[in-house]
Amino acid sequence: MTQHDSAKENEQKVAAEEHEQVTTEQTESNATDTNEEELLSTAADERIAELELALSQAEQRADESKDRAVRAVAEMENVRRRAAQDVEKAHKFALEKFANELLTTVDNLERALAIADQEETINANFLEGIELTHKSLLSTLNKFGVEAVGEEGEAFNPDLHQAMSMQAAEGKDNNTILAVMQKGYTLSGRLLRPAMVMVVKN
Repeated sequence: MTQHDSAKENEQKVAAEEHEQVTTEQTESNATDTNEEELLSTAADERIAELELALSQAEQRADESKDRAVRAVAEMENVRRRAAQDVEKAHKFALEKFANELLTTVDNLERALAIADQEETINANFLEGIELTHKSLLSTLNKFGVEAVGEEGEAFNPDLHQAMSMQAAEGKDNNTILAVMQKGYTLSGRLLRPAMVMVVKN
């Protein structure tokens, strides 16, 4: 082998080593780049997961706040409605005790009229005065929502009538009122006192 060939071989060998070194460096560089990309990708994924979790929690808190607000509005509306109902009932039934006291006067006037009907001799003016007083008192009570309940021939209603006795009666339907011992009264639809009645039972 000549010196020239030996030098050429050395050059090729050096070139091959340099090429191998460059290739190794490129491989290492590529591996480093890949590792960095993977790390960046992992960090991005983790950040996205954190943001998605935070968003989910924020949405949940918003839903809870909305639900609380809706419930608070509904509760306020219920309170307002109940208060309005209480005021309405107070207006309607403020006269309940007073009306109950007046019913005694009505009863006494009706008894006086019943006795007067049985008397043959009675002062006509006196009787007319009792009748007018009775009508006037009933009219006043009606203006304030007090109404009489319990008439002969009506169907017996346990919510309005109190059966004092039962009696057979030809030509009368069962569970109808045969006689009224004492009228009942309601105030704005609410029972003040039940009518005391005799009921047909054939």
